[in-house]
Amino acid sequence: MASQNQLVWFITGTSSGLGECLVRSVLARGDCAIATVRQLSKFRLDIPDRSRLHVVELELTDSPENMAKIVAEAVSKWGRIDVLVNNAGIMPHSVTEEGGSQAAMTTFNTNFFGQINLVNAVLPYMRERKSGTIVNVGSRSAWIDLPPYGWYTASKAALHAYSVTLAREVASFNIRIVIAVPGGFQTSPNLLNGPNLSTRFLPDYDALREQSKQAIQNAWTNWKGAGDPAKAMEFLVDVVKGEGRAKGREAPLWLLLGQGTYDRARAYCKNLTDTMDVWEDLSKNLDFDTKL
Repeated sequence: MASQNQLVWFITGTSSGLGECLVRSVLARGDCAIATVRQLSKFRLDIPDRSRLHVVELELTDSPENMAKIVAEAVSKWGRIDVLVNNAGIMPHSVTEEGGSQAAMTTFNTNFFGQINLVNAVLPYMRERKSGTIVNVGSRSAWIDLPPYGWYTASKAALHAYSVTLAREVASFNIRIVIAVPGGFQTSPNLLNGPNLSTRFLPDYDALREQSKQAIQNAWTNWKGAGDPAKAMEFLVDVVKGEGRAKGREAPLWLLLGQGTYDRARAYCKNLTDTMDVWEDLSKNLDFDTKL
């Protein structure tokens, strides 16, 4: 059993990037970490003292039944799960018409439905204890038109919307939901390395594909990459635990991480409000005519 002063974290996608940094931060704080990877051989974190670390294999496209078994085994390790962090995901690409619903389902099965299955496997234990925090890692790309990554951005937008409703549903059980939205961190070598899920290539999109590829390559080349993933995950732990820089503050539903996310969120909000201002005089006045 973990002590009452320790949190037990269940973290997905820990073989690299934000997930790996989060495991380091959690262990450095004296907490316990259940770290999941798709293959045990891919867990690269060298930790001399593994007494508070438990690594398990987890595939987000697995069945809900197998997911529940994995979670039950994880709970038996230290008696509970205090924090679930849905961090794992995939970023394939295809023009939406070229990939179609098959590409959409491949992306959503991991980035959306897999997250739901894992949340549902963990929730019974949190509801029983009337305590817990679920962190769903979204993306600022949900607020960007980003061809050819439309199915990825759609899956993250769906995760955002689901998390908002989930927060209302589980609030009475003293379970918190945090939508962590990172942006601009040095976590992946290149967006172009994701798998291409297109089932056909239409010449009409050749120019768009080339423009998008060039734009991403230019952005990557010129990007200074100021975002430190270790600092971001250290701050996330602060927020969940109410310590450090977040001491005295309640964990928010929306936790924007990094300057890039703030810039993108503000641009999205401005575009929305500007459009509302232009059309408000016409599109609001659609009630039944009560003067008849």
